[in-house]
Amino acid sequence: MNNYGQIRVKYLISMEALLKKAGKYIPAEQLELVSDAYEFAKQAHSGQTRLSGEPFIEHPLQTAIYLAELKLDPKALAAALLHDVMEDCDVSYSDLENRFGAEVAKLVHGVTKLTKNESLTEKNSLFLPDFSTAADVLNDEASPDINDSDLNRETDVFSEKERARVENLRKMLMSMAEDIRVVLIKLADRLHNMRTLKSVPKARRISIAQETLDIYAPLAHRLGIWEIKWRLEDLSFQHLNPVGYKNISKMLRSKRVAREEYIEEIRSKLTKALEDAGIKAVVTGRPKHIYSIYKKIQKNEDQNMTIGDIYDLFALRINVDSVTDCYAALGAVHSLWRPLRNQFDDYIANPKDNLYQSIHTAVLCKDAFPVEVQIRTSEMHELAEYGVAAHWLYKEGKDADVQFEKKMIWLRQLLDWQRDVSGAEEFIESFKTDIFDNQVYVYTPKGDLKELPAGSTPIDFAYLIHTDIGHRCVGAHVNGKLVSLQYELKNADSVEIVTSKTIRGPSLDWLNSNLGYIKTNSARQKIRQWFNRQEQKINIQRGKDLYSKQVRRLTTDLSLDEISEIMGAESSDELYHSIGTGSLTVSQIASKLTTPTAQQQSLKSIKSVGPASGIDVIGVGDLLTRMAHCCSPIRGDQISGYITRSRGVTVHRKDCPNIKNESVSERLIKVDWGQAQTLYPVNIQIDAYDRVGLLKDITALVSEQRVNIANCETREVADRSIITMTLYTRGIDELNKVFSRLEGVKGVTNIIRSPDQTVISNK
Repeated sequence: MNNYGQIRVKYLISMEALLKKAGKYIPAEQLELVSDAYEFAKQAHSGQTRLSGEPFIEHPLQTAIYLAELKLDPKALAAALLHDVMEDCDVSYSDLENRFGAEVAKLVHGVTKLTKNESLTEKNSLFLPDFSTAADVLNDEASPDINDSDLNRETDVFSEKERARVENLRKMLMSMAEDIRVVLIKLADRLHNMRTLKSVPKARRISIAQETLDIYAPLAHRLGIWEIKWRLEDLSFQHLNPVGYKNISKMLRSKRVAREEYIEEIRSKLTKALEDAGIKAVVTGRPKHIYSIYKKIQKNEDQNMTIGDIYDLFALRINVDSVTDCYAALGAVHSLWRPLRNQFDDYIANPKDNLYQSIHTAVLCKDAFPVEVQIRTSEMHELAEYGVAAHWLYKEGKDADVQFEKKMIWLRQLLDWQRDVSGAEEFIESFKTDIFDNQVYVYTPKGDLKELPAGSTPIDFAYLIHTDIGHRCVGAHVNGKLVSLQYELKNADSVEIVTSKTIRGPSLDWLNSNLGYIKTNSARQKIRQWFNRQEQKINIQRGKDLYSKQVRRLTTDLSLDEISEIMGAESSDELYHSIGTGSLTVSQIASKLTTPTAQQQSLKSIKSVGPASGIDVIGVGDLLTRMAHCCSPIRGDQISGYITRSRGVTVHRKDCPNIKNESVSERLIKVDWGQAQTLYPVNIQIDAYDRVGLLKDITALVSEQRVNIANCETREVADRSIITMTLYTRGIDELNKVFSRLEGVKGVTNIIRSPDQTVISNK
């Protein structure tokens, strides 16, 4: 049989495997939707192959099989089979909707959007450290796939690709809120891509593996899907550091027989003890996956831990029928072996935020070897293994929707405050700390268990409970003792927040990352929002003052609403706030108002005047010119220029007797009528403290700006001078420059556009 024939057989077996897995929990009549989706996808992907050489249909088939292992509903399986047809084939949304219904089409569309927006980047990734720095058991040459530059790269520079990746993460969270199945399909899609990653070029392979370890595996963990989580971690680890992966695998194999014999011996002993106690239970060994072993070694590197020192390489799991049996089994375990101190957690009485439930304990077994034991009911086991995916397995149960909603509380809370996070850097940081960091579990005064990122403080806890409690927080008691607000919470701490009767508000010091008051970005964002609200009124008033002093002087002919519209502000308060906070400057407003449309609006009520000369001196440039009084040329006359000794060029008509009889021809120069400039007469009022030379300084500065003063009046009020001028200006931009320069004149306190606009006719 040729290679294609072998692939073809494998492909047919895959479809049979899907129907077999799905048939265990899906009624036969509902399987028709899955079969129909398979036939449609097979036809759509006909002739397409993957980099591995297998038919493309193998990928959606394997994706659907992973979801069938999670026991997802038939519509999700159909969408998994179809998830690439919109992107890679000539299939539209309406095609899917007409054939499979709106729900399946929407799921496929959601996955397609995530795929199209997916942008893989190597930057800002937390690469695994060189294994030469780990325990002796891993001492070997560093992985050839990771360079030193990768290990030391900067993580605070965000490229366009990274920003696109952040937007993809945002879309993924929103998709989870709309329909969690979209992300479950994406996780299964990523799992199969990771299993076939060897066919991808090296650079892209490393990038995909790193993104999987940073984002997708923790996301599977947060959703409680253990089966996908550990597979993604091990596959990523295998590509990111093949040498370390190989070393751990080899050592596990070398000790496999002895380890399995040991675990079987204690499993049999525990099974008999449970039977003797009348407890119906299934006891199994639980393997520890390779990446988890690596993390355990890294965590205990300073203790020179070796692989033989890790007591939970193979742990025991006890599945029983009821919660009562869980505690009875715990008694049997502790009666059989001595429990280790500080190695007990009761997540049945106090479930984790994602509703995970189990009893964890560790005991000293034969030869004083410590072994971890987990005790749970069968339903708890399903929820622990399949996470939110178990929602569809128990969908018909009376508590299904309630359990699912509780399990997704963390996502709802995340989306509530993430809407206010605008920066890509802040979003990705919060995504990694608040969601994917190692967690610490603490208790409220009422005994409720709360989950926070490791390193969190009482302030983080206060804001997790309620925003107002965070704002009122003045102190904290942990385990009944008063602690600093910078205290790092530890597992099983009981935390009580001391609050003031009124909202006194957070301290600015809390935002100082060097002081260690807060860990979570959610708390940091809520604190910033508080200060923003408190400052809003002050900023609006400050903006009004600045507007009155600097903006209105430029545009008295535009209303406040017109300026707000030009600047893109929804209201005058928004405009004032932007000016008051400095996010919008006067120069930005002036620049915006110099556009042709804005200038036309601004000067619509002012009659324009012609130029004072508008003469071009041919071949020389911009020389001072004036009209000769003897012949008084006007636009359209034939003209000639005469170079004077001290007054620039005087313009005469060509038939003027005064130049026709000129004996020194070298002083005659060619001139022509230049392009006419439109000038606008604008009245301004200058308030200043009276002093000697004030008017001279003002007029000299205006002249330096090449702006003509048509009229000037001065009046004295006590020790102050009020100077009113009419200036010829080319537009708002030039007028703004004049205002800026005049403000620097000694004694000047205020300059405004005079509301009484006097129109000066052209002379």
